[in-house]
Amino acid sequence: MLALAACSSSGGREPEADSEAGGEVAGTERMNIALITHAAPGDTFWDIVRKGAEEAAAKDNVELQYLSDPEGGRQAQLIEQAVDQGVDGIAVTLAKPDALASALKKAADAGIPVVSLNAGEDRSAELGAFTHFGSNEVLAGEAVGERLSADGYTNPICVIQEQGHVGLENRCAGVKSIIPATEILYVQGTDMTQVQSTVTAKLQATDAADVVIGLGAPYTLTILQAVETAGSEAKVASFDMNSEMAQKIADGEVIFTVDQQPWLQGYGSIDALWQSVRGGFKIGGGQPVLTGPTIVDQQSATDVLEFAEQGVR
Repeated sequence: MLALAACSSSGGREPEADSEAGGEVAGTERMNIALITHAAPGDTFWDIVRKGAEEAAAKDNVELQYLSDPEGGRQAQLIEQAVDQGVDGIAVTLAKPDALASALKKAADAGIPVVSLNAGEDRSAELGAFTHFGSNEVLAGEAVGERLSADGYTNPICVIQEQGHVGLENRCAGVKSIIPATEILYVQGTDMTQVQSTVTAKLQATDAADVVIGLGAPYTLTILQAVETAGSEAKVASFDMNSEMAQKIADGEVIFTVDQQPWLQGYGSIDALWQSVRGGFKIGGGQPVLTGPTIVDQQSATDVLEFAEQGVR
């Protein structure tokens, strides 16, 4: 029941058929790999991660299990479930690494190779992953701070939708290291109505904020509505991408986003596990494989929009 509930709570689309990936399938023995994320219900970011993983699985003759739960303890249970099933590899996000440590030790003791992705790059090796696919979130935050500072912004509000998520905290910390006046605002990311009302109230209570930063495309789109409701002059910037976000940037409604290229995270993590079993290969040389950050602004959004509409950006 846990696995079924976890599957149904992910980004909100059905798994795609392997045939969509095209090309020839690897002639290696069929593998079973579990991709276990901290995805919250309705967050379209994870559809892109999953699409990349599914394309790699189709190429590599992998049977892919996709499971997710935003709560650290339940995510750990999903890892233990995969270990008990005897999977050939585990790809896992480390948003709340302390909660997953015991379960990942169980995977290591069982001889199951582990790759991490998206969050927790600074804890990845410690927790037994042989490589990590993702963006360095402190550097990504610094890139945002530098871009905003260069454009004359001095009082950002950085909106965190999940308190305690190491990647999100690092993003805002990176911005704050460049622009010390940055204010952190916590919202309940599982309730978009609450996200909008909290940001609206904050903007109505302060005239100082000149830019609001969302840490995920769905949250930033909600922040746009809050800015309008509040009658604020603040601009909006973002992290992460989907097709609607790309269009908002092209239209000038969002000034830019920082794309960590999640399709690459899903694809790379599954392919790395296949390579590990195929030839004992360990990609990355013990270091994270960076998939970002890359800034997408109005000048580059038109080029990216085509790929966003395909669900890969």
